[in-house]
Amino acid sequence: MLERLRIGSALFLGAAFVWIGIQHFTGPEFFEPIVPDLLGDATFWVYASGVVEIAIGASMLLPATRPNAGKAMAVFLIVLYWANLNMWVNDIPLMGTTFSNTAHIARAVAQLGMIGLALFIAQGTPNQVLRTEEEG
Repeated sequence: MLERLRIGSALFLGAAFVWIGIQHFTGPEFFEPIVPDLLGDATFWVYASGVVEIAIGASMLLPATRPNAGKAMAVFLIVLYWANLNMWVNDIPLMGTTFSNTAHIARAVAQLGMIGLALFIAQGTPNQVLRTEEEG
């Protein structure tokens, strides 16, 4: 049962990351405002993070790479939070709207939840995942 939850979570997060990564290319202007100024060219960082999101997401979809993808996703989510924190601290609007402190806190909690879920997924081994899929 636990492995089914791990697999389902990996498939959900993997697909979400691939979809969001694609959005970095189809609508970079949505993400650009929250890129910290210290990094320089926001468009570059939006595209670069899109590539990473697609790669991690696709790796989550494959049983053999899922445990390492879970670890990579956790690290990426920690690094990526810098943009969300930048948005919060500098009250940067997203599509013309600024978020309340409550909304920023909810985003931080969601980010922590995704980090925890990614680490839960990372605890599986390729053999466990393959064996569970064969039994199912």
